[in-house]
Amino acid sequence: MSCVILLGFFTEGNILKKQALVVALIILGLLLSIVHAHAENITPVVKSVMIEGNRKIDSASIGARLATKTGDALSMDSVRDDIRALYGIGYFDNIKVDIEEYDGGVRLHYAVTEKPSIMKVEFAGNKEVSTEKLQEQISVSAGAMADGKLIDDNTSRIVAHYEKEGFWDIEVFPILNLISKDAAVLTYNIKEGDKIKVREITIEGNSGIETGAIRNVMQTETAGIFSYFTSSGRYVGSVMRDDLERIKDLYHNNGYISVQVHRSEPDVSEDRKSMAITIKINEGAQYSIGKVSVSGAVKMPSSEIEALLKTKSGQLFKRDVLRSDVIAVTDYYADKGYAFTDVVPDISLREKEKLVDLVMLIDEKSLVRVGRVNILGNVSTRDKVIRRELRLDEGDTYIPKLLRRSYQRINNLNFFEAVELVPNPKPTEGLMDLTIKVKERATGSLNMGGGYSSVDGLMATVDVTEGNLFGRGQTLKVSSEVSHKGNSYSVSFTEPWLMDKPLSLTTKVYDTRHEDLYYNRHAKGLGLTMGKQLSEYVRGSVGYSFERATISNISDSASNEIKAQDGTKDTSEISASLSRDTRDNYLNPREGSKYSIYTTLAGLGGDNYFTRTVIDSSWHWPLFTESALSFGTRIGFAKGIESRELPLYERFYVGGMNSVRGHKYGAAGPLDKDGGKLGGNKELVFNVEYIFPLAAESRLYGVLFFDSGSALREDQDFIGPDLREGVGAGFRWISPIGPLRLEWARNVDPRAGEDVYMWEFTFGTFF
Repeated sequence: MSCVILLGFFTEGNILKKQALVVALIILGLLLSIVHAHAENITPVVKSVMIEGNRKIDSASIGARLATKTGDALSMDSVRDDIRALYGIGYFDNIKVDIEEYDGGVRLHYAVTEKPSIMKVEFAGNKEVSTEKLQEQISVSAGAMADGKLIDDNTSRIVAHYEKEGFWDIEVFPILNLISKDAAVLTYNIKEGDKIKVREITIEGNSGIETGAIRNVMQTETAGIFSYFTSSGRYVGSVMRDDLERIKDLYHNNGYISVQVHRSEPDVSEDRKSMAITIKINEGAQYSIGKVSVSGAVKMPSSEIEALLKTKSGQLFKRDVLRSDVIAVTDYYADKGYAFTDVVPDISLREKEKLVDLVMLIDEKSLVRVGRVNILGNVSTRDKVIRRELRLDEGDTYIPKLLRRSYQRINNLNFFEAVELVPNPKPTEGLMDLTIKVKERATGSLNMGGGYSSVDGLMATVDVTEGNLFGRGQTLKVSSEVSHKGNSYSVSFTEPWLMDKPLSLTTKVYDTRHEDLYYNRHAKGLGLTMGKQLSEYVRGSVGYSFERATISNISDSASNEIKAQDGTKDTSEISASLSRDTRDNYLNPREGSKYSIYTTLAGLGGDNYFTRTVIDSSWHWPLFTESALSFGTRIGFAKGIESRELPLYERFYVGGMNSVRGHKYGAAGPLDKDGGKLGGNKELVFNVEYIFPLAAESRLYGVLFFDSGSALREDQDFIGPDLREGVGAGFRWISPIGPLRLEWARNVDPRAGEDVYMWEFTFGTFF
């Protein structure tokens, strides 16, 4: 309005000068600019979010994906992010957003178009591979959304399967046929091409590395006379691509840092049944290591880091050694609490000297601490039973080796089928959250059955065990065993963490009757043992037990030594033990060791006075895929005190499943003139085992073993002709109800009346 009036003044010859009009217009423009700028600074508020067009996924689920909520200030950047988030769900073909004035603010109106559901998955063109086999390869099924990424992923799966089967020019085309607005049929059209064998492989351009060495790292091989019956000699595209990388790695590990490897177009036969492959290599120059240095080490001594490096000046450049150096330095920092440290090798070439200078660049970052520790999957087991096995707590410095140790301890509880410890890094906060996922197994069992033991013959057993009583980690066991040679009953209870401290308490009562060849024995007793965790791997215990044993019905043909044991005698004894156990798994160890010493002193009252000491050790080394080599040794000493006789039932009896296999229980030791087992006052046993997987997923393993040892009289030497030997093989199955061993053994030096071969089996813990 002001502009109109001023214009009128000017056209009617008003006395205002032209300059005054210009000034007025400038002032008006400034006012309008101020008003406009003020209006732009007022951001509308989102008063409502409306979603329509969805039928298969509810509005609440869609709304949960939106960052923009009712009451937020409108942000176009946030709206764009929300659209991307909705597309990321994979459920929508199209998303449209309208911004409407609403209730003094705006309303966001999301109109979505859902993808159709796949009602059926079909295959066309497949002749060599059955539809059933193809269905096993794919993850898409009826009811899934027709998501392009999912469809393409399954296309790749089908191609990969055909390539694995040896097909050459396989092509797969997915077609989506709409049968309604909401439903479609997915058809994979397949052009199988030909199944092709490799008739020849030619290597060209290699001079620094022999052709045989190159062929040895390849998995692709030429077809042979048995290829018709086996899968050998097939061409598989993915394997061929991996072979080219393996050849590069071979050269990189021999100093050829700039090698180039490629495969020329294959020469396919006219019948398209075979092909010749030519691999061309441009080796380049061979380089050695020049200068090696470390940069960026401030919190840790450079000298310690340099000592970790296997890459040394003067050696040939080897990429796998360099990779191991990066891992070694990274682990070094992680074990000091700097888990987010970056280690990057910087290499520079000196082409004239054919040298590679290496600088290990280190970005140390800050100390990392444990954030939240979340436990998932435990229904019966209490959180504290799991937490007390952790070697990392909230607020502690995060050290990976302690995380690995925590996994071992939780796994060795034997309460869980699966244990997974997942670190969740938060680099900006300097924290590492931990998520512990467990899948519980049944820890209570009622077993009633029968069987045959190579020691006790026919037997019947009843065993009630709860290994995780009330979810507290306590163990209660009630068991009985009846065989034609005797019976036994026992009740035991173990509290592993007394008063929530690393103290264990075990109580046991038992009643045992056994018929030996020359006498009967009946024993009743009770015991109390307390143990303590002395350090991470060391544990000690002390205990007291009382036993009343009766030897009766002694055969007239028994030796005088056995007849002297006739009658009832009490044994009151104290015991102590010390062990160091670093095994990764108690039931099936692959690495680590165990050392233990157990000693007993009897004579605090009662009739028997003796000392008994056993030193036991085992070592385990991982070998090939899930296989392991184990070596064990046991040495024992026992002696009566004050010239008293050592009781028969406290002597050492060697032979059988847990000592020297191929020999009956007690047969690898002193015998009387009629072959009766007298036992020894010392023992020595060696065991060597190679354990390998037969069906690792079912925890079934094979074993090869060699045993040597014997129980000995006091006048016999530990090393000498008195040691007995056995060799053999067997199976071990860590079954849902416990470990099972079935083993065949050969007596290496059978004596008169001894069996040459023996089959033995047992349930229980492996030694």
